[in-house]
Amino acid sequence: MQCLPAPSRADLTVKPRLLRHLSLILLFLLLVLGCGYAAYHISDRAGIRALAENGERQLELNARAVESEITKYTYLPSLLELEGNVSRLLLAPTAYRRHHVNMYLQGLNERSGSLAIYVLDPDGRVIATSNWDEADSYLGEDLSFRAYYQDAIKGRPGRFYGIGSTTGEPGYYLAHGLREGNRIIGVAVVKVRLDALEERWQRALLEAYVSDENGIIILASDPMVRLKSVRPLDDATKERLARSLQYHWAALEELQLFNRSPLDEGIEQVSFATAGVPANYLLQTRRLEDTPWHLTLLSPLQEQRSAAMSHGMLAAVAAALLAFLLIAWNERRKVIATRLAAREALQAANDELERKITERTADLQASNERLQAEVRERQQAETTLRQAQDELVQAGKLAVIGQMSTSIAHELNQPLAALRTLSANAVRFLQRGALDVASSNLQNIAELVDRMGKITASLRAFARRSGDQGEASLQQAVDAALLLLHPRLQRTRVQIHHAFTETRLNIEQIRLEQILVNLISNALDALQPQTDRQIWLSGASEAEHYQLEVRDNGPGIAPETRAHLFEPFFTTKPGEQGLGLGLTLSASLAAAAGGSLTVRHPEEGGTAFVISLPYPREPQA
Repeated sequence: MQCLPAPSRADLTVKPRLLRHLSLILLFLLLVLGCGYAAYHISDRAGIRALAENGERQLELNARAVESEITKYTYLPSLLELEGNVSRLLLAPTAYRRHHVNMYLQGLNERSGSLAIYVLDPDGRVIATSNWDEADSYLGEDLSFRAYYQDAIKGRPGRFYGIGSTTGEPGYYLAHGLREGNRIIGVAVVKVRLDALEERWQRALLEAYVSDENGIIILASDPMVRLKSVRPLDDATKERLARSLQYHWAALEELQLFNRSPLDEGIEQVSFATAGVPANYLLQTRRLEDTPWHLTLLSPLQEQRSAAMSHGMLAAVAAALLAFLLIAWNERRKVIATRLAAREALQAANDELERKITERTADLQASNERLQAEVRERQQAETTLRQAQDELVQAGKLAVIGQMSTSIAHELNQPLAALRTLSANAVRFLQRGALDVASSNLQNIAELVDRMGKITASLRAFARRSGDQGEASLQQAVDAALLLLHPRLQRTRVQIHHAFTETRLNIEQIRLEQILVNLISNALDALQPQTDRQIWLSGASEAEHYQLEVRDNGPGIAPETRAHLFEPFFTTKPGEQGLGLGLTLSASLAAAAGGSLTVRHPEEGGTAFVISLPYPREPQA
């Protein structure tokens, strides 16, 4: 029987010694980390308190500046109540009084440094304004939907921040109801600029913003956060704000603040990304007097955190030196144990790293496969969409040809009847020996055949499928469209004016012809009820685009239908005269070529559609 050797005494003492060494190392690390963390925590708390105290002073100072900027114009609206011409204009408006009030408001606006001063009648319409002689004058604008008007007409002070619906320029509005006896006869409004505060903050390298009663940032040292929400907005609130046009068409996205940690009342520690780089800030907020607004100050914590980290590292180094001196006498016995522990730790870390690399590689492969599948699905969806669009374009072409079928048949029947008569006469003249007359008849037959060939060739070219790429001749497209519509133009007796130059455009030829056929056909339909029928084709170059306008002198488009012009299958034509696809397809074709199709409604009447298309790209060398 074989006996196993008994373990030696040295083997029994290795493990307790190793545990003792590991315990000493653990205590050393805990001591170093504990001292470093304690020093970091104490320094961080002290730094935050100092930063908060300084921020409180900055907050108070800038709050007073904002309140002063807001209140220094409050006297201006009520000042107009003292001007007799304003009251007389509201009670009995005339052009002479309006001119005098406009000049007075213009001078008052220049002296006060405000953006604009204007007067509204009881219905909320601007009857006099300081910018009466500018292109974007407020004169005649209906501002009854604005909150400041609704407050002032009821005798309350109107205070409102918003973006102008005419100029798109932000400002602070102060409104005052103008009284005549015991009744309010109008409203005086002063629009002032507050962006001087933003410039002052930027020069002082101060990060701050002001949010209004809706939680929307209206003033900010960083333009990227302006018109963002400091709190989540539900769909109903967004819909209400969008209808009010207070912020014009801003998306009102939420300002993304992360890791919010309240420290005291009105003080938080937050994180968010500025210029794409995440950073930590001390956020302090206070409400401004006499307004529902809040001023928020953001103090960066980077320098304070760096100082606290330096203090923590110094404390950790000092603790490490002290511990090293205490255990220096045992250094010799710890060398072997330390090397063994380091080797084991290195091996474990290496194994863990290899395991993580394997897992990460597998995850990346799976993600890559999913991404490739999504790319294939997207490409398939784009191909399907493009095919559907091409089919819809082809359907629009055939619909136009179908609508013109009667006119085309009539246009072809006349030459056919003439051919039958001329051919019969030519036979008789040949039998009689009248060769000159027969030759003349044959020549007329050849001309009629050429005419019919041009009509059928235009129809074939218009009906064939076309691609996305290509260049088009504007003059050729106009000539082809007028040739297709020639029967209707003869019946309608419309006068067409040309005011454009020949140019090459970055769109396929047939697609440009289809757009022109759709627009000219719509103009002919609009001109049908009247006797004076005129169509203007005028063009102009704008930067890298060429704009062609198709305008008629018809009755125009009713205001209630203007918003639906480019909706698919929307038509105002009776019966089956229209599918409601012409304008939709035309706008889609223009957009696919990198251009656009818009509509304007001239004051003199009629309707004008503007096609904007880019010039062909020059080939790269």
